[in-house]
Amino acid sequence: MHQPAPPPWHLQDDGAPAMPAAPAVQASPVQVLTADGQEQRDDWIAAEVPVALVFNGLSHAVMMATPQDLAAFALGFALSEGIIDGPADCYGIEVQGGSGEAIEVQLDIASRHFARLKDRRRSLAGRTGCGVCGIDSLQALDLQPQPLVPPAWAQQITLATLARAFSELPAHQPLNRQAGAIHAAAWARLDGGIAVAMEDVGRHNALDKLLGHMAQQQLLGTPGFVAMTSRASYELVRKCARLGLPVLATISAPTTLAIQIARQARLQLYGLCRGSRAVRYAG
Repeated sequence: MHQPAPPPWHLQDDGAPAMPAAPAVQASPVQVLTADGQEQRDDWIAAEVPVALVFNGLSHAVMMATPQDLAAFALGFALSEGIIDGPADCYGIEVQGGSGEAIEVQLDIASRHFARLKDRRRSLAGRTGCGVCGIDSLQALDLQPQPLVPPAWAQQITLATLARAFSELPAHQPLNRQAGAIHAAAWARLDGGIAVAMEDVGRHNALDKLLGHMAQQQLLGTPGFVAMTSRASYELVRKCARLGLPVLATISAPTTLAIQIARQARLQLYGLCRGSRAVRYAG
């Protein structure tokens, strides 16, 4: 099958000097308390910085995130939040201010999608905020996914498949090994082997980084499933459903709303994937 050409900014190096990146983990002095006394030492702590996502010069959202893989994060966010319909609708991504306390990611998107984004923002003006992940109104919550057509290959995912994916996942979490407190979102093949994993202090940020990376590598639509080191919250299910990913597995349990949306989307949702046990909640 012919693969569409990647956008012009796709993984290209134009020879310009790289901007200093903010560290994903930072050393901090701590006191370790034990039954034998106290110990003063430096420990590695996960970084969490504000990242502003700016579309065609319009600041749309500020997310607290781990400052790495931010181009993939921004692209994944734009796709999973329905701001653009596909990777080709994004013409360029530029990360600014990587060595400071705040980071801005500039996205150049198609004019029709920018007009849609502005209309969405105008429709929210003046409404009371509900406090759900930056959503400005209850009406803005998109809880009605289009049903997916479950692919035949999804039936190949078994307990052994899930167990292999979650057993391999720690080896793909270098930041978490160093600092702890960092989630991972991984793309697993049908045999359970991990193809790629992305890390962030926020579970939804980790998923957006994974989705953006998959879009860059033209992996969206290939057989496999998402495995995550978190609970299955509704926004994770919604993001997967929006991008047509039919299987999501998490190490912890889902919420009732996550199950509801997964069933509406005809998405396979697994939770409590630990060792020789997993629970299928939907699909």
